Amino acid sequence: MQFFKNPGDLALQEKAWNAVCPLVAKLKRFYEFSLRLENALRSLLEALTSPPYAPMQHLEREQALAKQFAEILHFTLSFDELKMTNPAIQNDFSYYRRTISRNRLNNQQLEAENEVNNEMANRMSLFYAEATPMLKTLSNATTKFVSENKTLPIEDTTDCLSTMACVCRVMLETPEYRCRFTNTDTMLFCMRVMVGVIILYDHVHPVGAFAKTSKIDMKGCIKVLKEQPSNSVEGLLNALRYTTRHLNDDSTSKQIRALLQ
Repeated sequence: MQFFKNPGDLALQEKAWNAVCPLVAKLKRFYEFSLRLENALRSLLEALTSPPYAPMQHLEREQALAKQFAEILHFTLSFDELKMTNPAIQNDFSYYRRTISRNRLNNQQLEAENEVNNEMANRMSLFYAEATPMLKTLSNATTKFVSENKTLPIEDTTDCLSTMACVCRVMLETPEYRCRFTNTDTMLFCMRVMVGVIILYDHVHPVGAFAKTSKIDMKGCIKVLKEQPSNSVEGLLNALRYTTRHLNDDSTSKQIRALLQ
């Protein structure tokens, strides 16, 4: 706060710069990790959708890969929830970029630029400008996977995603399964994975997850989320409201829209 009151104070400028540089380095590591997740997701999709097995057979035969897929989705939703509640991330990064630009005009180069140069800063800026940057990365990766694999029926990918959503929903809504969860973290894991695959499905399926012809029981999925304490699921409901593609399509029933209001 002192810095913003006295922007000409060189000592405060140095203090602010020294405070923001480690944060920017951390943001860079998360951005680079998103690129690794993108590659990992595409490899997993390839393994879980390739012939001759059906999606359900893949999920049964390659449970370790399905678990890794679920872990990626769990991390993605967790990261984006934290990012959405921390506006300081973009404020700090904006300050970093302004300082770099100012020093470049003065023909000065700061040591931190060796780690995050202007080109990298531009890419990171686009990434963190997204409300849910990790989810956006995975959605784009899934869409790209489908478009690049034209010989693979799109149903193989969407059936894999809808099957995972169904498994999560059944585990959450069936008392016999739910009672086996030893803590709330397991419940949250299932909910995040369910929401994650719904969003990916909605991005790659031609009519999306909310249409009557969708293979995902959206009413059941939303209902099971709304049965949980609101503070633990509001971020997930917001992800369905604001990061899906087809919620506001004419094919979405008024009942489903009302559930998400």
